[in-house]
Amino acid sequence: MALHPVVEQVTNRIIERSRVSRAAYLAHLEAARVQGVQRGTLACTNLAHGFAAFPANDKLKLREQKKPSVAIVSSYNDMLSAHQPFEYFPKVIKEAVREVGAVAQFAGGVPAMCDGVTQGQPGMELSLFSRDTIAMSTAVALSHNMFDAALYLGICDKIVPGLLIGALHFGHIPAVFVPGGPMTTGLSNKEKARVRQLYAQGKATREELLECESQSYHSAGTCTFYGTANSNQMLMEMMGLHLPGAAFITPGTPLRDALTAASSHQAVSISQQGGHYMPVGHIVDEKSIVNAIAALHATGGSTNHTLHLVAIARAAGIVIDWNDFDELSKVVPLLTRIYPNGEADVNHFQAAGGPGFVIRELLDAGLAHEDVNTILGHGLRKHCKEPFLGEDGKATWRDLPAQSGDEDVLRPASNPFSNNGGMVLVQGNLGRAVMKVSAVKKEHQTVEAPALTFNSQEDFMHAYKAGHLNRDFVAVIRFQGPRANGMPELHALTPALSNLQDAGYKVAMVTDGRMSGASGKVPAAIHVSPEILSGGPLGKVRDGDILRVCAATGTLEALVPSEVWDKRKQVTADISASHIGMGRELFAMFRAGSSAAEEGAATFPLPSPKQTTVPLHEGADSGEIMPGSDEDFLFRTQK
Repeated sequence: MALHPVVEQVTNRIIERSRVSRAAYLAHLEAARVQGVQRGTLACTNLAHGFAAFPANDKLKLREQKKPSVAIVSSYNDMLSAHQPFEYFPKVIKEAVREVGAVAQFAGGVPAMCDGVTQGQPGMELSLFSRDTIAMSTAVALSHNMFDAALYLGICDKIVPGLLIGALHFGHIPAVFVPGGPMTTGLSNKEKARVRQLYAQGKATREELLECESQSYHSAGTCTFYGTANSNQMLMEMMGLHLPGAAFITPGTPLRDALTAASSHQAVSISQQGGHYMPVGHIVDEKSIVNAIAALHATGGSTNHTLHLVAIARAAGIVIDWNDFDELSKVVPLLTRIYPNGEADVNHFQAAGGPGFVIRELLDAGLAHEDVNTILGHGLRKHCKEPFLGEDGKATWRDLPAQSGDEDVLRPASNPFSNNGGMVLVQGNLGRAVMKVSAVKKEHQTVEAPALTFNSQEDFMHAYKAGHLNRDFVAVIRFQGPRANGMPELHALTPALSNLQDAGYKVAMVTDGRMSGASGKVPAAIHVSPEILSGGPLGKVRDGDILRVCAATGTLEALVPSEVWDKRKQVTADISASHIGMGRELFAMFRAGSSAAEEGAATFPLPSPKQTTVPLHEGADSGEIMPGSDEDFLFRTQK
């Protein structure tokens, strides 16, 4: 089917908007390439340091400078369930890489923190900036210039975006992302939500809540609800950075190990020495970013990606904004019902058809670009497959069934759950913000009520527990942006807000902070940009102001006479307590240097064309093809 005109229009706009920075990025990429193995640029003493501790056979291959060296960059730690399985992955990878004549080295580890553990705690104020810390850690791991390809081991919230941002700053190095898979299904998400709300009402004990949570989060693997972690995995599939269907195979199974080995083989294959060179900087382009946004909408994915995808695109010289998300959301249908947008979890989604089904449906409906590069070469349709274990114990792939295995969980584009993706841009005299409404009932998508302002989530919970919030209101949670306190997750407020809505009150939340993909049925205008600390108008709101939050009309307004509003001064608050303790002092430079939420809350600049010169390839007329461009890449690889 022909590409949908809105998808084409948005893509063309992004290409034009990004023309200068994308060209600069591709030129940087090309300048970093060398003939032969990357370690061939090292002096003898450098190289000797790089293989000193390696076994004799591997050391010989590294010394000969003929075979590729594959970096392993891992987010392993054994406290977090999603990352614990990565403990044994390097052994599997090294053996698999040796099978195809190459060498794998553990290049470095990156930090991995969990919003689930830090939820509502001071440590959460490090969470968003851990993404750029991970990107920097990835750069440190690759800075030795020893590697011809890289395998990135990560799953959760900030880890995969951070790894990809880091990988893109080494865009000449091919990249394969290697997930660990979800834990098996535990206590139902519906029951978990019920007990959480009872606890917020004081009707369940802490022991009952802990038992409920322990039955839900019960083993190694990713949490099974469709929050940021599993949205990451869907997007890696859609961008062609995973082997097809790798995302949601549980850890500790033969198929999981077979996929890890196959990923290792593929990393060698797409190195320059492997004969199928495909650098990550040529996979992540304007079309693949549009595809990722489409997949986010089609699956009701995490609003955190209105930050992370912007930052990922920025790392590749691509400029996107919330208008792009909003316009695509209007035409991309919702194809899944996964908690919190339904009762099923990602294991049910995988059984019903999984990522390959979604990719196929979007391609067939003209809602995604097929003509993109992936780790399998050119063309996204190669990823409309599901993996299984062959008789030889190796991973192989087959076509997906034509029909969904469960239309209560996964549907074709011809019969969606909704005709739009459920993510809306709202704007007005309070700024610009994002709303996720795929789990919000129609009757709750418009709220007009008095404002109640709070300077922290703790202030809100004190008021809730004191019974002061039994009324219609719009909660304005202030000073929660990246420059203020690192933009902590406010998901801990969801049970209280849900209880108030269930009691019949009209409630909504407006904040310059963030609310994760685990957010649910209460309308929330989040990531309000610009934030208050950057002069954002949310700082003009006073208790009692009537606010209108409407997903249907895209409205975010304080219904205050303009002559009053224009004369108001910004509210001030002492937020110094959020800058000390729990390591927050170390992140002062991140707070000071963060871009706006709509710019990805990023601490790194767009690629610049300054001082970047690359000679034209042999055989091209001067100025015929821009050095480092996708056309230049195709010319050389096809030649």
